[in-house]
Amino acid sequence: MVGPTAIGKTEVSIHLAKKLNAEIISSDSMQIYKGTDIITSKPKGYSRRRPRHHLISIIPPTKEYNVAVYRRDALGAIKEIMGRGKAPLFVGGTGLYMSVLVDGIFKVDSSNRFIRQRLYRQAGRLGSSYLYKRLKEVDPQAASKIHPHDLRRIVRALEVFEATGKLISRLQKQRKGLLDEGYEVKIICLNMERGRLYGRIEKRVERMFRQGLFLEVKRLLKLKLSKTVSCAIGIREIKGYLEGLYDLAEAKRLIKQHTRNYAKRQLTWFRKDKRIEWVAIGEGETPASLANSIFKKIRDGSQLKAKVSPLKKRGEDTLRTT
Repeated sequence: MVGPTAIGKTEVSIHLAKKLNAEIISSDSMQIYKGTDIITSKPKGYSRRRPRHHLISIIPPTKEYNVAVYRRDALGAIKEIMGRGKAPLFVGGTGLYMSVLVDGIFKVDSSNRFIRQRLYRQAGRLGSSYLYKRLKEVDPQAASKIHPHDLRRIVRALEVFEATGKLISRLQKQRKGLLDEGYEVKIICLNMERGRLYGRIEKRVERMFRQGLFLEVKRLLKLKLSKTVSCAIGIREIKGYLEGLYDLAEAKRLIKQHTRNYAKRQLTWFRKDKRIEWVAIGEGETPASLANSIFKKIRDGSQLKAKVSPLKKRGEDTLRTT
């Protein structure tokens, strides 16, 4: 189950997992890190035990973590969960994590730390727009799927090209994921009217500050943070306040603004995937009622597929992830 930040995925997924006899695997690129509880709105301790959650708070915020490692860890979690006779339920808003699971990842040694560092230095001097222009010239197909300000993915695409001489857009077509391995996969995306979503974001940021966001970020900033964590919404804005660039009210305003922008980018990403089934959250709908509606969609859809074209994985039960 995917969707934009602050839409309520955590609450819905807990109800849905109980109906599906599932365990939850996070597909959130920030919840992976320890010490980011408030800034990423992680589910509380009890909620993470019932149902059981995976891939939350597994590495320190000083370590890098990439999609290849995530895919390895997620596949391990799938095997473990299914071994207990349960279903894996993926929940999060990181579209790239969803993609490497469903579609796979290309198996080419394309990582080159020196090229990557050089590209980041160029971005620091000339701006991300300079690298994005280069990417449009080298691989226009890849550039069309990347936001001009998404520096990490721009650098990755150029790094692949410089390290291998191959276009990342072509390599991605050679990937094999859960669908290619015969698993049944259902992707649900939550959505709501934009004004209501932005209202939820406003309230969420206010709640995060009441819960101690400022102190959590101050603790994190004492560490040599990984590139991923240092770019998290909330880190940069509070760091600006601590450096005297603006007051705390402005830091809070920037967090709200940047979170709204992020939610918009998430929805743009998900809208490009025609396999996604969208579920609109109505006014006054509860997480429990929404989970019940999604459960019926999954159940009814699976029954139809079983009659028409059953999918099996080497004789085992089918896998349903949402």
